Amino acid sequence: MNIFKVKINFEEKGHETIELPIAEGESVLDVCLENGIELQHNCGGVCGCSTCHIYVNKGMDNIQEISDKEEDFIDRAVNPRITSRLGCQCVIIDGDIEVTLPDQSGFMGH
Repeated sequence: MNIFKVKINFEEKGHETIELPIAEGESVLDVCLENGIELQHNCGGVCGCSTCHIYVNKGMDNIQEISDKEEDFIDRAVNPRITSRLGCQCVIIDGDIEVTLPDQSGFMGH
């Protein structure tokens, strides 16, 4: 199994950029949760909502291609961009990536 790096930037104030290992086949959501980084995931990480919405800054070729289902949920996300993906579907296939987590403080429960 290959190990790569994911650099995580945060829009939310008070959070420093962090770089973590990510294994081939692992999702950005999984890495966040394993490392105590709050990334909402109301559906449990099964591509059933848009709460784990992230932006991929670098390495789009190093993750699985976007599905039609994921595209539909991204359309419902807050402030979607051309580089938007869902953290649960952002699965590493080969190489490092850099992402930005949108501000999570506006979600219920915060």
